[in-house]
Amino acid sequence: MRSQFSASTGMAAFVQKAEAMTTVRRGARLFLLIAGLTVLGTLVWRNDPMVLLDSVRQLSWWRVLIVVAFPFTLVNLLDTLGWRFAFRRDGVPIRTLFSARLAGEAFNLTTPTASIGGEAVKAWLVRRHVGYDESFPSVIVAKTTITIAQGLLLLVGLSFAWVLLPHDSPLLRAMLWLLGVEVLAVAAFVVAQVSGAMGGGGRALARVPRLTHLATRLGRVGDSLAQFYRTEPARLTLSILFHFLGWLLGALEAWLILNLLGVEVSLVTATVIEAFSTAIRFATFMVPASLGALEGGHMVVFAALGLGASLGMSFSLVRRLREATWIGVGLLALAADGTMPIRTAAARPDS
Repeated sequence: MRSQFSASTGMAAFVQKAEAMTTVRRGARLFLLIAGLTVLGTLVWRNDPMVLLDSVRQLSWWRVLIVVAFPFTLVNLLDTLGWRFAFRRDGVPIRTLFSARLAGEAFNLTTPTASIGGEAVKAWLVRRHVGYDESFPSVIVAKTTITIAQGLLLLVGLSFAWVLLPHDSPLLRAMLWLLGVEVLAVAAFVVAQVSGAMGGGGRALARVPRLTHLATRLGRVGDSLAQFYRTEPARLTLSILFHFLGWLLGALEAWLILNLLGVEVSLVTATVIEAFSTAIRFATFMVPASLGALEGGHMVVFAALGLGASLGMSFSLVRRLREATWIGVGLLALAADGTMPIRTAAARPDS
């Protein structure tokens, strides 16, 4: 009797702590959102809003259409293939993965979930084809491989920047430090997955009677992750490769936007811009859509490359236009799925 009371008390304390942490996290994200919007507004004001608007207005409707549709459609397709190979088997149609990924990324960019909630959305949206025991590990692996690929792009960008920038450039040093932090973070994340740390967490939760179902599921997810890394090196490599190709196409998009704005730059310079841009997003992942931080970072990068801080802001605004369009597409995909009959993974024999 005493042990049951102790378990119930422990469960209540666990739930209360979880709710408190959720409240604090949402509050922090709301604060960061407001701070980001404030910084963004300040940067726009200091760079003469009319001048920025005029620079963006020179994009005719067909140029805007190009920026919105190409090459980002191909980027999404490559990242979808990267997610496809994060599964241990090909059980989900590409079209479903593509739509689910758009919805999940839109959710990440528009909600205070620190780029986590969208991953759960992706797993939920493919529930008609695979159980959660397959979908959840896949989004964790895909998150890992896309971050590894981003680190590879940053490495390429740094090698190019080493030629374009003075070796004592503060920006170059900052990006080198950021690369080091990213390598350590990703390495720790991979080790945790390979070692089955999630399964260990599930076994700890199993001590609380009402959390045994969650503990069992976490244990299965942890085992699936460890098995993927040990038995699927080819699929792991392909996942990293497709995500890396997606990042490289992002550099092509940066080159295209700048040329449409009337500024001729080389693909090498565009790659440096894209690599440093992704690094800024990595460092500011807690800020919704990296608002303000990304714009300020672009201004610093463009100024260091001799392109002018104002051009960095104009470039950011065009990127935000494309981003907003695809967020809308992703939210429509999420809404469309919500109107369909739901067959939950709980009803599947393999879940």
